[in-house]
Amino acid sequence: MNIITVGIDLAKNVFAVHGIDDNGKPALVKPKVTRGDLLPLIAQLPPCLIGMEACSGAHHWARQFRQHGHTVKLMAPKFVAPYRMSGKRGKNDAADAAAICEAVTRPNMLFVPVKEEHQQIILCLHRTRQGFVEERTASYNRLRGLIAEFGIVLPQKVTCLRREIGAHLEDLPGYANRCVADLLTQPCPSVV
Repeated sequence: MNIITVGIDLAKNVFAVHGIDDNGKPALVKPKVTRGDLLPLIAQLPPCLIGMEACSGAHHWARQFRQHGHTVKLMAPKFVAPYRMSGKRGKNDAADAAAICEAVTRPNMLFVPVKEEHQQIILCLHRTRQGFVEERTASYNRLRGLIAEFGIVLPQKVTCLRREIGAHLEDLPGYANRCVADLLTQPCPSVV
């Protein structure tokens, strides 16, 4: 096989692969490649250009394919979309792989740098922390909104809210008191 460019439509379990030769003709068309078969398939190819959309798992696969001598380029899905819409293909995973294969060869395409593992570890930490911040903020905003319905308005600052809410719990009727108490006892991760 004289494959020079490959487009891969990534998924969780079944992938689509589309490869072309140096004449631009399809030379490798596999609409269903299982997760376990993807790396062996790509590893047996001669070094070539591989295009993928920058989505979940793309950086992992890019690092794997690079170890086998391939050049891997990731593209934002919004930049691949026009090649999907070209009208000559229906919307399916195989057509997406063909569109990715076409898009990766375009001279004006914008690419996403492949993240190394240590970069993804740091990103994982930031995303986890950001999630905790958002959950805590949502919880306290919900709490402040609920007590405001009963005429209790407390400061936005979390420490002030937690310090001052206790003095107002008895002012809340029945189940409202219980709801607020439940919100206050929910584990809220500390964010540093």
